[in-house]
Amino acid sequence: MLRERVEATLDKVRAGLRSEGGDIELVDVRDTVVYVRLKGACGTCPMSTLTMKNWVESSIKKEVPEITSVQAI
Repeated sequence: MLRERVEATLDKVRAGLRSEGGDIELVDVRDTVVYVRLKGACGTCPMSTLTMKNWVESSIKKEVPEITSVQAI
């Protein structure tokens, strides 16, 4: 199922985020869009936009090509 594949990819990303004092929560997957919430240090980091696009979104799109975008809420 799509949600499980996204969660498995986030588990890989999560290790890196936790090493920096942050975390990420999968909120929802609707159609081809993933909604996540950055937590901890990542929630207030000025680089979080770059982290989302360059790392989280690219990782998910690579592992789950059906996904078209990742949105932080």
